[in-house]
Amino acid sequence: MTDTYDLSTDIVDRIAGLTPGSPAFATRHKRDKVAFATQRSYEALFDPALPDLSLTDRLLVALYACTLSKAPALATHYAQRLASINADRAVIDQIAQGSIDAQEPRLRAMLAFTRMLIEAPIDGDRTALERLPAAGIPTPAVVALAQLIAFLSYQIRLTAGLRALQVLNATEAA
Repeated sequence: MTDTYDLSTDIVDRIAGLTPGSPAFATRHKRDKVAFATQRSYEALFDPALPDLSLTDRLLVALYACTLSKAPALATHYAQRLASINADRAVIDQIAQGSIDAQEPRLRAMLAFTRMLIEAPIDGDRTALERLPAAGIPTPAVVALAQLIAFLSYQIRLTAGLRALQVLNATEAA
């Protein structure tokens, strides 16, 4: 994680296709501290040294959340990150296609929880949470997983909104 904000590494700007000088970029960066905080959150949540959940598990959850949310650019980003750390290609491909049944029980439980929070967050009750420790996921990892899914939901919606804003700006300019 860095203490400075490098525009060239901003994941949201890159995934949304924002370029300095564009109206959508200017809108997003009116409050640079929010863009900075979003990037810092991304860096913190995907820091390889973060305890409780492996980086591979976190990236697989991210890939699955993006697949479920029909966010292909973000899904591609997370699949590439998984490939860069030599994650199992078969697992990446299965999850990218929305298939979780063939996964080992611990990962399947995390992905099922991800699906529930992405598709039906109101169902994220005590019973849903209790399935995670039953699959061998300790409480600190459950908390980390819930925080990760909340961030991913925000990231997915933010990039979708910025892409829509770009399309609107392009339509108005034409």
